[in-house]
Amino acid sequence: MGKPELPGICRRIYYISKDQIAIWPAYIRDYSNRRTTKPAYRGDFVLEADAKWKYIDILPDKSQLTSEAQGEIPSQTQLNKLVAVHPGVGPEATAAACYLNNGDNVFLVEDMKGFFRVVGCARWITKTTVTQDNGQGPTGSVSTTINVEATDEVPAPFYSGIIETEDGDLYGESYDDSDDGPVPVYDNIVSINGVEQNVSGGEISVHGPLRSLVFTGQDMLMIKVQVDRNTLVRADMSDDGTSASWTGNVEAPTSVLVTKRVGNQSELWFIIRIT
Repeated sequence: MGKPELPGICRRIYYISKDQIAIWPAYIRDYSNRRTTKPAYRGDFVLEADAKWKYIDILPDKSQLTSEAQGEIPSQTQLNKLVAVHPGVGPEATAAACYLNNGDNVFLVEDMKGFFRVVGCARWITKTTVTQDNGQGPTGSVSTTINVEATDEVPAPFYSGIIETEDGDLYGESYDDSDDGPVPVYDNIVSINGVEQNVSGGEISVHGPLRSLVFTGQDMLMIKVQVDRNTLVRADMSDDGTSASWTGNVEAPTSVLVTKRVGNQSELWFIIRIT
């Protein structure tokens, strides 16, 4: 009692077709019974090359996110439902309808505390329907309504990873349920071109070309390899966050920057000088 709970969702939702997602973030599980131990994803949505999250603005007073149990014990799941009302039927709204109809999509919805919630999961198909109303008479109103139903293990799980949009990247509030949870650990020993080297920070020189990097650790979140000013590539991360790898072909002379994700921030880990 006494703790404010702000109702409703924010005025912008994000969406993307599942076939544009290369790697999904993972649930934190008790692997003895496969039960999810947190109502949140760990890691990031890794998108296909050139893919970005799309967005549409909605009317918060007419939009709603709900979740209800479905099925019978011990096979119960959650049915997450989103109703999003956009105040118009113009080209933007109609383009969204064309994209969403008959597609298997995933949505990110921000609540009033700044948490992003996910509607849609990798296991089950998301049902999306879009209706448009051009209004009636001089006092009518026009609208586009997006209705979403998505089965999941968790009631609209929290997501605090990166959201890559055409307007830039953003993050939601970091989920915290007063449990320390797993802390990402990135081992200092990194395999570079098949040779293990200690790269705790700073710079390291290697004879080019640079062809492979292998990282190990525990509960690692995200590692990015910047091979030039315009090319930033994620290392392929295992589901449990214990290993990641990158392959390519970077010729000398140049420098490659390696960053790692800690909490909600990415920080420079080390620089490889290719000679």
